[in-house]
Amino acid sequence: MLGRGRRFGFTEAAEFASLPPMPREASTRPVPWRDEARLIEPTPGDRDSFGLAFERLVGVMARLRAPGGCPWDREQTLASLKPYLVEEAYEVLEAIDLGGADEHREELGDLLLQVVFQAELRREEGAFDAADVAHGIADKLVRRHPHVFEHQGVEEASEALKHWEQRKAEEKKGRSVLGGVPRNLPALLRAQRVGEKASQVGFDWPGLDGPIDKIREELAELQEAIASKDQSAVEAELGDLLFSVVNVARFLQVGAEDALRNTTDRFMARFQRVEAQLAKAGKSVADTPLESLERMWQDAKRASSG
Repeated sequence: MLGRGRRFGFTEAAEFASLPPMPREASTRPVPWRDEARLIEPTPGDRDSFGLAFERLVGVMARLRAPGGCPWDREQTLASLKPYLVEEAYEVLEAIDLGGADEHREELGDLLLQVVFQAELRREEGAFDAADVAHGIADKLVRRHPHVFEHQGVEEASEALKHWEQRKAEEKKGRSVLGGVPRNLPALLRAQRVGEKASQVGFDWPGLDGPIDKIREELAELQEAIASKDQSAVEAELGDLLFSVVNVARFLQVGAEDALRNTTDRFMARFQRVEAQLAKAGKSVADTPLESLERMWQDAKRASSG
């Protein structure tokens, strides 16, 4: 455990301090902050520096992975860390929705730790380190913002986005414009990002009527598939319908993931309200007539919207 004014429970601090730097041909650097006392309690000047704050985190992670470090941290691999990266990303999203700055800061720190942790594993391999990661994204931002760093001024966000996509296409010649959308994204988010990417190269309807008409078309095709009792056709047509709904969300500048998440939250709150009311009467949802449930549901809906 780390804590202000508290020492690590390690005995091999000297061994950590004497670790050799990674070979320079691997584009890596010596581990920063080998002074364990300073890792535990940075100076006021350290705390005032953006760069030193990042170096301290990198140093702490290296210490945890070094001989005499934390057994759990030392046994982790890139594969074992994957679920933690996903979990921490979702916890950041939840903190944003809750609106608390302190919780948001803490969750961003947890997410940043996952980046530094993975970079440390790659540093140990001699592949790259956390500084390479930071410089890499900074270099990319500079390259893809010529309107800022090459003084090619633009006024509209859409024009700035075109600059970004143009530079990106130049860097990734021969790659599909959809190639940068991860397959493992949540399905609604992936569909919306694919639609956005296609739209940026002109593959889109001219206006909102297009995707709305497409919903009507796909709904009719879904009904035909249901009538045919062909389950694979039902799945395909249902997917087409969902994709069309996402396109409407894109045109309306609404996040499909956010919209569905908020609707699910509202459903849960209303359902739990109905459950609580029934529990007071010694009943449950399962043994309550549907007509009564509908009346209670409408009451819960009015209460939540009022």
